[in-house]
Amino acid sequence: MAHKNASPEIQDRLRRIKAIAFDVDGVLTDGGMWWGADGEEFKRFSFSDIMGISLARRHGFTLTLISGEASPLVDRYAAKMKIADVTKGCRDKASALREFAGRNNLDLAEICFMGDDVNDLPAMGICGFSAAPADARPAVLEKVDFAATSPGGRGAVRELIEALFAAHETDSATVFANSI
Repeated sequence: MAHKNASPEIQDRLRRIKAIAFDVDGVLTDGGMWWGADGEEFKRFSFSDIMGISLARRHGFTLTLISGEASPLVDRYAAKMKIADVTKGCRDKASALREFAGRNNLDLAEICFMGDDVNDLPAMGICGFSAAPADARPAVLEKVDFAATSPGGRGAVRELIEALFAAHETDSATVFANSI
């Protein structure tokens, strides 16, 4: 777990992060899906995570969503959060992460990737810092640099962003105050 008491090496890696890539289902959501009687799909997002992403954007982090699903709800969430870079229906998240880095003139070491399942491992293996919610698959939790104490869709993203802020020697209240 990375936090302000984390090792100097972890803090140094967190300080180098300029961008954050998020898987959607199981990270920004709790991994559940609801279908209405007419086939409409519903997902639940946490307002704590929404605020965290808003603050990360205000702080200057470049953000992207990389989702294995092609759901229009990913687009709707991205629009609400003002995240212009979105990859949906993605089967090769490592390639998507490389393309994101290229589009944004970033080194992979400057990108944090947060995922929760085995299909996220290739991207986690090439990024500068990897993170997962508390309820990620065991194979993922064994390999990440940061494991949140909160599950996906219930504050894990906010925990990661707070750890990044701590490494960058700021906090959410300061970021918020400086952005209004």
